[in-house]
Amino acid sequence: MFFFLLSLAHLQAVVVPIVFGIKSINKFKNIKNNILIPFGFIFLGLAAMFEMIDHTKTDWIYIDHSSLFNWLFYAFIALGLTSLNVSIIKNKFLIGTNIFLCFGSIVSYLLIDKTMAILFQAMISIFLIINWQKMFKDWILITYPIFGIIFTTLFGTNLSITGNQIWHIFIGPSGTISVLTFYLILKRSKKKFPEIL
Repeated sequence: MFFFLLSLAHLQAVVVPIVFGIKSINKFKNIKNNILIPFGFIFLGLAAMFEMIDHTKTDWIYIDHSSLFNWLFYAFIALGLTSLNVSIIKNKFLIGTNIFLCFGSIVSYLLIDKTMAILFQAMISIFLIINWQKMFKDWILITYPIFGIIFTTLFGTNLSITGNQIWHIFIGPSGTISVLTFYLILKRSKKKFPEIL
């Protein structure tokens, strides 16, 4: 039963973002760089897929380690969040800054360690929260830092410290709530801002 729930938690983290990505194709015309939105969602789904593949190497037991698939997991999270962020930015300097942070996250995992990659991702997330709130002014954005950052970090930390795999089940769905938040904000923006933002 536990393995079924764990598999389901991971599978939905792959499927839901990819479905939102497909649904986003040519949908949010009110966003200047709307072509990046589907990529953002799909990259997040691919990140979850690489995490699943990584777990097959550890018999689905969470182990804090570095590997090719673990790097791909972090790389695609950075790509996904950056795509969603850059999709709404007009300022070229800010676009360049976000791309630099994404590149820094991907490369630092390989050259330094995972902790540095996570630091770059934290900066990407901060920029994303600031830019999305500034653009959309939507109160439901608060669910992203709560579920996508605080809860996933809390569950992951408990998993690392205790080794109790029950925490593993909650990480994927918590991240999916963040993905749902982004999609709902974009959907609501079509009514609030019918013209190109």
